[in-house]
Amino acid sequence: MRKAIITFALLSSILLSGCSILDEVNSSLEYVNEATEHINTWQDFGEEAPQMIQEAATDANAKEELETRLNELLVEIEEFNGTEAPAIAESVHQQIVEKNEQIKGVIENAMVDGEVALEKLQDSELYTLINEVTTMMNLLEELGS
Repeated sequence: MRKAIITFALLSSILLSGCSILDEVNSSLEYVNEATEHINTWQDFGEEAPQMIQEAATDANAKEELETRLNELLVEIEEFNGTEAPAIAESVHQQIVEKNEQIKGVIENAMVDGEVALEKLQDSELYTLINEVTTMMNLLEELGS
């Protein structure tokens, strides 16, 4: 009877630790997917932004669309930065959060009374920072494999 109880306890602990590992793997994959989506958002904006800024210089509606997009990106930054990263991804997450904060600063600096100051945005390091964020995709791919 005693052997049966000990065997049952050992099997239970092995199964529970296996579930814990599976949970960590699932959590890591979910994080990689979320971070990849976040980086893709920046990559898309980086491709669209030059044209949006150029159009905003001569079209009030385009400027309003740009302002709306920038405000959406600020919300995206806050949401992503609040994401809890699994232990295996903490370093990558911290790097993305740091770049997000720099981008947030650039966007906020380019906004004056809720309106975008196009020259400030054009003269900023926004594109450089976006490129730096998108290069982190390689780190995520390593985590996902």
